[in-house]
Amino acid sequence: MAINDEQTDRNSSNYLGRPEELEMSEKDHTMAGNSAETSDNESSEGLLRKEERDVEAQSHAAPAVEHTVSPKKKLLFLGAWFFFNLALTISNKAVLGKAKFPWLLTTLHASATSIGCFGLMGLGMVKLTALSTRENLILLAFSVLFTVNIAISNVSLAMVSVPLHQIMRSTCPVVTILIYRTLYNRTYSTPTYLSMIPLIFGVGLATAGDYYCTLIGFLLTALGVILAAVKTVATNRLMTGSLALSAMEVLLRMSPLAAVQCVVYAFLTGEVRDFHLAYQQGQFSGSFGMALLANAVIAFSLNMVSFQANKLAGALTMTVAGNVKQALTIALGIVLFNVQTGLMNAVGMLITLAGAAWYSKIELDNKKAKGVR
Repeated sequence: MAINDEQTDRNSSNYLGRPEELEMSEKDHTMAGNSAETSDNESSEGLLRKEERDVEAQSHAAPAVEHTVSPKKKLLFLGAWFFFNLALTISNKAVLGKAKFPWLLTTLHASATSIGCFGLMGLGMVKLTALSTRENLILLAFSVLFTVNIAISNVSLAMVSVPLHQIMRSTCPVVTILIYRTLYNRTYSTPTYLSMIPLIFGVGLATAGDYYCTLIGFLLTALGVILAAVKTVATNRLMTGSLALSAMEVLLRMSPLAAVQCVVYAFLTGEVRDFHLAYQQGQFSGSFGMALLANAVIAFSLNMVSFQANKLAGALTMTVAGNVKQALTIALGIVLFNVQTGLMNAVGMLITLAGAAWYSKIELDNKKAKGVR
């Protein structure tokens, strides 16, 4: 589980020959902005102040946070994100191959992140911000959002083919653009729009296979795409909008809530009962416990890196990175697990990577134009 996302996309893991799993990360997803009004009685003044704080809005001079970050810093965190994401993919394959309890594994990831963040707070590395009741409710809603996102994705995957599920999830960057345009009046250059074509088309070829679905499955998958994009945007807004929380504080406040919600879902799906029976039958060894510990540490590391990467690189770049991760996961399956793919799949991976390179060049050109180094 990678709390970011959603995005992270866990479904490309099927090319590693592993069972389906739930990752809070997903890639890792994305919600509308959370700018707070400063005065209920003076609504017009509050609206003006809200606009002044909205770093995403294009109606005034303040640029989006990711437009002020140097490319080197972005690449550093994105590289770390890819490393821990692929490491968690391999670790999850090993763990879920032994015990297919995805919701309990997600609970472990959220719990490990909570423990890690509280430990960092004890060392003085995390300082809590005084939040109002409304702001705490926003964080609660955010935790519910990504838990529901995971549930919707898991349920829909049982109703559609994996290739269809993956190609629909690859449209998250487009949905993210629509969210920013609609809610934040944010505009993008024509090359940015065009770069989405190879990113989506490439994933379609890389994951090509049988396409089938039920109507409800298609609708749930589409809803999952929207929720994933909303989650990714929401993650970014919590750290760059009016709240401006640090990545570690968001994780510290949200992870315990997510862990509780995942435990509830594990009870409802019967995972807790099945795990208890398996434990009584002695199915888990000491080595499995060590594998779980390593998995938890990797998940905590990924969540820390993922949230910071989202803040620095932006929600759109994270959804683009999610598409690249699908291609890299397939390539990893070929190298490590001898997964068989065809020429069309290989061409799709190359097109996806080319689309990502094009998008990156556009971003670099935009930064040079703004004088960011």
